[in-house]
Amino acid sequence: MTLARAVQTARTLMGRLGRGDDLLQALTDICETEQVRAGRLEAIGAVECARLAYYDQDRREYRYFELNRPLEITKLCGNVSIRDGAPMVHAHVTLGDRDGTAFGGHLAPGTTVFACEFVLEVFEGTEFVRGHDETTGLPLWD
Repeated sequence: MTLARAVQTARTLMGRLGRGDDLLQALTDICETEQVRAGRLEAIGAVECARLAYYDQDRREYRYFELNRPLEITKLCGNVSIRDGAPMVHAHVTLGDRDGTAFGGHLAPGTTVFACEFVLEVFEGTEFVRGHDETTGLPLWD
């Protein structure tokens, strides 16, 4: 099923996160504080360590892995929608090490910020609410 709805940018927030913050939780906290119901997110910076995941399509579950070393956030992109009545940040991130090796995946709790600057584009016009998708096993937009 294809889904498309018109949205308009209501406002754009820019800021930075604090060293030691959990990257996913800090972004989620901003969305809760600012009452973001729909949005687009980007960030750059660095992490002290990372916890990422990929979705195993056959087993229909996330597989988590940890990178316990300093890494650059070369690209973080994601969106904000509603799950269980609250804002949910869904983000993917690409991280690079000192040799230029890249790692990527679904941002998971447990990624510790060294420094991070973000841009959050807040949309109005409609909400995207996540519900269980039987075909994939994922919480996708209804």
